[in-house]
Amino acid sequence: MLPARLRQIVETARDKRILCVGDVMLDRFVYGVVNRISPEAPVPVLRQTRAASMAGGAANVARNLASLGLHAVIVGAVGADEAGMELNDLLENARGISARLVPLKDRPTTLKTRLVAGSQQLLRLDAEQSGPPDAASEAAIIAAIHQLAPTVSAILISDYAKGLLTDAVLSAALTAAKSHAIPVIVDPKGTDFARYGAVTLLKPNAGELGAAMAVPVSSTGEIENALSVALERLPAAAIVVTRAAQGMSFIAAGERPRHVTGKAREVFDVSGAGDTSLAALAAAVVAGASLEEAVEVAILASGIAVGKSGTATVEVSELLDAAELPHWAPKAGTLSVDAMVGQIERWREGGLRIGFTNGCFDILHPGHIRVLEEARARCDRLIVGLNSDASVRRLKGPERPVNAQAARASVLAGLSAVDGVVIFEEDTPLEVITALKPDVLVKGGDYTRGSIVGADLVDARGGEIVIVPLVPGQSTTSIIARSRSGV
Repeated sequence: MLPARLRQIVETARDKRILCVGDVMLDRFVYGVVNRISPEAPVPVLRQTRAASMAGGAANVARNLASLGLHAVIVGAVGADEAGMELNDLLENARGISARLVPLKDRPTTLKTRLVAGSQQLLRLDAEQSGPPDAASEAAIIAAIHQLAPTVSAILISDYAKGLLTDAVLSAALTAAKSHAIPVIVDPKGTDFARYGAVTLLKPNAGELGAAMAVPVSSTGEIENALSVALERLPAAAIVVTRAAQGMSFIAAGERPRHVTGKAREVFDVSGAGDTSLAALAAAVVAGASLEEAVEVAILASGIAVGKSGTATVEVSELLDAAELPHWAPKAGTLSVDAMVGQIERWREGGLRIGFTNGCFDILHPGHIRVLEEARARCDRLIVGLNSDASVRRLKGPERPVNAQAARASVLAGLSAVDGVVIFEEDTPLEVITALKPDVLVKGGDYTRGSIVGADLVDARGGEIVIVPLVPGQSTTSIIARSRSGV
């Protein structure tokens, strides 16, 4: 797809409202470092360094729609518990999302907790109870669908097989969509795809399609047969099947199966990638794109998502950068760790060498500039890890930092030597280095090779450790002391 056409699609989709109906859940990620095996059992001991919670399931589809510039209206159900309150708060505070979460009687909120060391997921713990909602909750969901349908451009059904999508709920969605002449796009579960009815687009993955049609799906030829069989048996107008590294294949009424492949990417985390592709498909459809164009947009978006950690979303700027400049992009500015992972992947596709350094950078001085310029000379793209305000206070005392993290990040990002900034909350940048996997790690001359955090990780990947000599008399502490003494 030409970059200009992609830009036209995302601009046309911007601010359109889409109704998401389905199983919402809370995704928790507990990140840490593994340095030893437990003496109690042969299992790794994860030393927790941080935790994060994200809206998952159908709610993650809504997050992806919002990040792509649309407005998502989510209809789902939660239990009367802490996880439900946390999920509701996340959605209420999210940009571009309106939530209508119905309370479930005597049911917990679906909660998935993942334990992650570096880029490796060690364990996932699910707390859930599947089954249809009680009659009052089902009625409330159906009422919300009929009330909201006149205000949206499409309805998305995100089925995670938790029971919310009863036949009555699906029927309500189809009836509402038909009444207002809007498309219905479904991410199905189970083997009875016919229960979703005459939808506009059905989006299973290859395994789901094979199981539902009871046919093999190992090769491209088998996928084509499975699509043809599905279109013949089902009332859906079109079917798109996701095939992981093989891209996507699709078929529409009166047409032969077709295939779109994506660019090979390093997979960091597949959590929520299907939600990203569903949201991207919907965004393209409501923008008036052809089915092939919608599939191309979905492949591009999901390819970015798998390069990020956690239940990730994709921004419009990332989508446009990936289409226009797959191996190069201008300065990244200040990004989250997850977003920076995706940006680095795109740089690496062009063979670029990634450097990393870190610090508080409270008051920028010649010593800092020397380190940054030396670091940039050793790589093609330099990322700076910046201690957050809370981290600086723990390390330097309650009177620091002098400049807040937003100001420090802005100054760094404006330097010609710096291509991107990542703010981290921990006392050390170990987690950031683990996630970004730099080829070059640079520190100032007050460090030795053995004292540089993350040096062993970079060494293990065949990277380079660089120590830049200090500029005499230049340190933030001495500058502050001199200013306070009036010298």
